[in-house]
Amino acid sequence: MRQILLFCMMITFASIHSQPPYSGTIFIDPDIIKSSDPSSIVSTSYTGQGSVTMYDRRVNDWVTVNAYLFNVVWNDGLTSRAQVNPEFGNIGSATIEAEKYAYLIGQLPHVLRVDIKEIWIHMGVQPFGGGNNAILIHTGQSSLYEKDGIIEETLVHEACHSSLDASHAKSSGWINAQNVDNQFISTYARDNPIREDVAESFLPWLAVKFRKDRISAKDYNNITKAIPNRLSYFDSFHFNLYPFENTLNTKDLENQGLKIYPNPVANIIHISGNNIIKEDIRIYNLVGQDFTPLTSYEKSKINVSNLARGYYILKIKTFTAKIYKK
Repeated sequence: MRQILLFCMMITFASIHSQPPYSGTIFIDPDIIKSSDPSSIVSTSYTGQGSVTMYDRRVNDWVTVNAYLFNVVWNDGLTSRAQVNPEFGNIGSATIEAEKYAYLIGQLPHVLRVDIKEIWIHMGVQPFGGGNNAILIHTGQSSLYEKDGIIEETLVHEACHSSLDASHAKSSGWINAQNVDNQFISTYARDNPIREDVAESFLPWLAVKFRKDRISAKDYNNITKAIPNRLSYFDSFHFNLYPFENTLNTKDLENQGLKIYPNPVANIIHISGNNIIKEDIRIYNLVGQDFTPLTSYEKSKINVSNLARGYYILKIKTFTAKIYKK
């Protein structure tokens, strides 16, 4: 009797939702991120071979291999490690793969890269994957994604599993947004509401919030009508979206009500903006080392006289600027 009741409840729950507008959101539009959009990549450096354990969809299991290893550095303080299956045969071939995906992942918003500690790269035609602080890539599948123009959109989806799911998928705020929306953006999200709903919804949020000019009016209306409360939920977090949004230059900061000058700088950076406090400011070099302790901030001025000559990344709240210390 209990099983019959549960089955009836499941049918009732499913019936209150109309058909989602999409089967999967990576297919909405291939230009939400274009190949010509900026990447935050700084370097992809070979460090040798080493034994690592990665997931491989070709065997649906974990495999341990003597992978080619690469340190990946992005210019907003984040780093990762690319681990290339030795089946690629030599350092040259492995380097091509590591550099390719480090660049592509570097196009993703900061908030989606923050927990990507490893990039697993295998041959084979198998779907990409996310989670476990990693992104799983099968290069044969890449060719199919690239043919459809959706490799960047697919990487957004998978990065959500690593960097967003743990904090949001089961949160009370997200569950409430699901309930109030009373709809899912895709059948994939509907059929996997805990595992896939955040990843399926974040890319549409990026599209309607920041790339309205790249999607059709029909898609804009579909998204905003289906999941308005999920969109508002994402809005409330003020995510760091560099380089997808807020690119590294002072003009963009000015457009957001912030101004920093001079740039290049000798000793003192001046900041004008609302409610800036010491804790809002961080300074990194281009390989992600935190140099903030070598600086001081007082009355809208950052003293950088102790920094060596070169380029640095200045982060103020959610905005990022590239500065040059003379």
